[in-house]
Amino acid sequence: MKKQNVHVNDSLPYLMTKRTIDIIGALIGIILLSFLFWIVAILIKMEDPKGKIFFSQKRVGLNGKEFNMYKFRSMVSNAEEILAELLQYNEVSGAMFKMKDDPRITKIGKFIRKTSIDELPQLFNVLKGDMTLVGPRPPLPREVVEYSDYDKQRLRVTPGCTGLWQVTGRNSVGFEEMVELDLKYMQNRSFLYDMKIIFKTVVVLFGSDDAF
Repeated sequence: MKKQNVHVNDSLPYLMTKRTIDIIGALIGIILLSFLFWIVAILIKMEDPKGKIFFSQKRVGLNGKEFNMYKFRSMVSNAEEILAELLQYNEVSGAMFKMKDDPRITKIGKFIRKTSIDELPQLFNVLKGDMTLVGPRPPLPREVVEYSDYDKQRLRVTPGCTGLWQVTGRNSVGFEEMVELDLKYMQNRSFLYDMKIIFKTVVVLFGSDDAF
């Protein structure tokens, strides 16, 4: 049975409200969490003085446009080179790679990943407009190569820092289910729906063991 394309809620009032909330939310987050940024930066440098504090990675955003997504560095400097040797240990299905005991992750990296602190620099991506607070997670270019036309519908909206699949099960959710959850969000997204997902994200961050 052929899967149908989804209808995306892209009404102008909603998009304008969403962008306003993104800017205000990102600015408040950066200001309130600035002390945490400094602490994490110092800890990263203490463990690996030669490595960078921030990690910039090419991701695919709205309509397939690539951008640099920012994170606190949580892996060893040559993580991408080691990846090829670890693909056989992938613990999720489909066009994604996740490994709970990934040997590339540093000690401080394990902590900031578990608490999702490593994702905080994406607030700058939100300010730039590359990302939004709530939306499908931006995939890697190598993942998009494996996408079907149906999967590529995820790229019809601006990618987000958090989304429906993250608050549903994160890494226990396979690729196909993740796509379905993203498309469900895209069809039903609204101001109240976004607020609900943001609230659930906070709950997940402080009560989940799934972050890796």
